[in-house]
Amino acid sequence: MQDQEGRDGAKRVEAFSDGVIAIIVTIMVLELHAPEAPGLRALAGQWPVFLAYALSYVYVAIYWVNHHKLFQFATRAGNALLWSNIVLLFTLSLVPFATAYLGEQHFSGEATLLYMLVMLLPSFAYNWLQRVIRRTGAQSAEAQRYHRRTLRKSMLACCLYLAGVAVAIASPAAGLACAALVALLWCLADGPLDRLFER
Repeated sequence: MQDQEGRDGAKRVEAFSDGVIAIIVTIMVLELHAPEAPGLRALAGQWPVFLAYALSYVYVAIYWVNHHKLFQFATRAGNALLWSNIVLLFTLSLVPFATAYLGEQHFSGEATLLYMLVMLLPSFAYNWLQRVIRRTGAQSAEAQRYHRRTLRKSMLACCLYLAGVAVAIASPAAGLACAALVALLWCLADGPLDRLFER
């Protein structure tokens, strides 16, 4: 078996990743349970669980979108790409557990700390995967511009997650605000902020 399978190998890796991410989202939504008691008050009491799900859905969606964009520049499926991608999927597979715990514990300091730590892990893993693709994938000017911009954003995201970890116990709201800033950073793509990262 060859170590590198070319562009078709990279496409297979992306397709496999799409399936795993779809399963992760499905697991998260299965954690949403209807209250046994009737009435809107009982339903409103489920807001922490739903909010935790909504936050995590956004984060997983961001990873899927950026994973898809990143793999446009992948030209071969070497061992480094395969394993860095597997590590990313493993870290993302922890999100449903952290999400359920955060919602069930009503955003307690300990639950927020765990959630922020779990959010930090895919950030590191994605950074590794992107560096592999930058080294082994397309070397065009467009690819280099993309990598330069997004790797800088990724480093800032890691710093924000680390800040969220640092403050999570003392202030869960501040910890989650750091995570929300990361989501905003990636959702506002192709705008003035993105152009700042290209310089």
